[in-house]
Amino acid sequence: QVQLVESGGGLVQAGGSLRLSCAASGRTFSTYTMGWFRQAPGKEREFVARITWSSAWSSARTLYADAVKGRFIISRDNANDTMYLQMNSLKPEDTAVYYCASLDSLFSRGVGNVDYWGKGTLVTVSS
Repeated sequence: QVQLVESGGGLVQAGGSLRLSCAASGRTFSTYTMGWFRQAPGKEREFVARITWSSAWSSARTLYADAVKGRFIISRDNANDTMYLQMNSLKPEDTAVYYCASLDSLFSRGVGNVDYWGKGTLVTVSS
């Protein structure tokens, strides 16, 4: 059974930083595209970032939503089945529940392309 467990959320002031972690179990972590999504109050869940790795590549490939590009960094530690989201220069509009997700294909990014979800971790950015 696949399990994704997020941690690292909390309250931070605007301009601050947080690092989210996602611990995965139940599958061969390194062979799957993983991503972060978020859902703000009253809004739909949206894509934040994705990290994809193939044995044919020398390094993982990443993709970011325009809203977080240049501020957030996604990474993964395949040896420990853990994915991270380093969030810098946080803004009040980044306030949301952040979800770890396993995606169904190499370059997927949609909510409908998620095979498994974590339960989420709340990030609150105060102004």
